[in-house]
Amino acid sequence: MPEQSNDYRVVVFGAAGVGKSSLVLRFVRGTFREIYIPTIEDTYRQVISCDKSICTLQITDTTGSHQFPAMQRLSISKGHAFILVYSVTSRQSMEDLQPIFEQICQIKGDIQKIPIMLVGNKSDETQRELDASEGQALASKWKCSFMETSAKMNYNVQELFQELLNLEKRRTISLQVDGKKSKQQKKKDKLQGKCSVM
Repeated sequence: MPEQSNDYRVVVFGAAGVGKSSLVLRFVRGTFREIYIPTIEDTYRQVISCDKSICTLQITDTTGSHQFPAMQRLSISKGHAFILVYSVTSRQSMEDLQPIFEQICQIKGDIQKIPIMLVGNKSDETQRELDASEGQALASKWKCSFMETSAKMNYNVQELFQELLNLEKRRTISLQVDGKKSKQQKKKDKLQGKCSVM
């Protein structure tokens, strides 16, 4: 499918097994799969409102391995916003994000205007290696936003994508999912900003 110039491209990065695909599938399809299937690269699309016209939210779910550096660089150069995912059960998965963040800085230059979310996934797990405060500290250092999620429990998944769009200052974006609010969304309308889930 050819890329549209009015696509809003979100790229999801993180180590293998942190739940990148699970977060994306939970958001786009409302589903969760228990089995782990490694991803090379998948793209998902949702229709959204952008500057009062229709455009496509294109979510690129990248590989967790470092076998495809050219694909990673291309994803960064084409991306408008980034989700950097680690698992709260793996300190190494957080450390693995450092070179990806550095590459985003290198390719994009001034990242102050680039929406970036640092995400601690698997917050439902009891065998934690990382506290939320450690994720918040890294996000402060990188000057990006932070949120913990659980794709399995559907915790903060919708909020993650909503907050990412709220960070976009270059244009006004509104996220529409099936034209109606979910039960969770109704109680989370506390999110403020230029974008709103409809």
